[in-house]
This record gives sequence, C-alpha cells and structure tokens, in this order.
Amino acid sequence: MEGSESKAVFDACNLNPQRFINEVLNAADDLLDGAFQFSLQQASIIAGCGEQHSEELAKGVSYLRNMTQEVLDKRMNIWEKYCLRHCFAVPEGFVLQNTKELSVNNLSLQEGDSEAELDSHLNYLREKLTAVGRESSELHREIQALEKQTSLHNSYDASIAEALQLYEQNSAHEMFQEIRKAALVLHSKAEAMQMKRTKQMEHPMTGKANSPIKRQHVRDDHVLCASLEDIQGVLTILKNM
Repeated sequence: MEGSESKAVFDACNLNPQRFINEVLNAADDLLDGAFQFSLQQASIIAGCGEQHSEELAKGVSYLRNMTQEVLDKRMNIWEKYCLRHCFAVPEGFVLQNTKELSVNNLSLQEGDSEAELDSHLNYLREKLTAVGRESSELHREIQALEKQTSLHNSYDASIAEALQLYEQNSAHEMFQEIRKAALVLHSKAEAMQMKRTKQMEHPMTGKANSPIKRQHVRDDHVLCASLEDIQGVLTILKNM
C-alpha cells in the first residue's frame, strides 16, 4: 500500500511508526555517548596522567567513538528500513473500518466489560472493607485488653511499693520500741543491782566472814554473780528482739 494510505491507517489507529523509530535511534545515541564518557572518566582516573596526556587520551576516546558511531549508524539505518518495509507495512487490500462504527462498537463492548469489571471490583472492595473492619475490631479489643492489663500491673506495683514502705516504717518503729523496752529493762536491772550492792555493804556477814579479807572476798563474789546475772538478762533481751 502507498505511503499516504498507510499513513492514514496509522493515523486512524493513533500510531506513528516513524516517531517510534526516531525514539529508538535517539536512545541508542544517548547510550553510546554515556558509555564513552564513562570510559573516558575511568581511564583518566586509572591512568592518573597529567593535562597533556589527558588531552591525548580524550582524542583517542573521541576517535574510537566516531568509528563506533559510523558502524552504529549504518546498522540502525538498515534496521529502520526493515521496520518500515516489513514491520509497519500495511498489506494490500486492507480496508479500514468506519471510524464511527468502530468507535460505537468499541464503546458498547467497553461499557459491557466495564460494568462487569466495575461490579467485580466493587465486590472485591466490599470484601476487603469487611475484612479490614474485622481486623480493626480485633485490634481494638486487643488494645483495650492490653490497656487494662497495664493498668492492673501499675496498680499492683503501686500497692507493692506502698506495702513495702509501710513495712519498712513499721519495722523501724517496732525496732525502736523494742530498743526502748530493752533500755527500760536494763535501767531497772541496774537499779536493782545497785540496791542489792548497797544492802550487802550495809549488812556484813557474820562468823568467818567478819574478817576483812573474807568480807572483801564475799563482797567480790556477790558483785561477780550479780554481773553475770545482768549480762545473761541482757543477752536474753537481745535474743528476743
């Protein structure tokens, strides 16, 4: 088919083969430029040469790029001709359907398909919303349960801390009371012992104990016995604390 007829067919189908080919050719040129620029940068870094050698290196890379560009242009020209003659060629006798009839048929088909697809999509969205609602309710319940558990733990910790504080205060108070009681007992013991010594000194023993040496010995024995008794009483009080 002639070029004008082929162009009319492609225009009716909203196609532009030449634009597609031009975009492919431009993409190939961009890739080639990028590849040689990257090669030049890496060669300069690896060689580590000075300004003069860098210029020579750039000239060499440019020469290679021009050679590659010539070969690529020849290959791409052949590819362009092949595409226009074979890939985008409209066969002889091809009749383009009336645009209005085509648009009406396509519109009816699209409407029928779109309604079915829309219903299916709506059903899918309803199912997803239902599942999300269930998951949201479950998560809400779990969050409430965790909040209650956290509140109970906090209350339990506060109760334990308060009980420990009261226990420490009561223990200190009770210990102070025990010490006070022990002090009173020791004081009474000391007074009793003092009274006992005073009586022994006022009433000396008769008989053999009337001699000065014996009286001193007896008084020492009584003092020692009284001291041991007092010590035993103190130990008993301390054990009971």
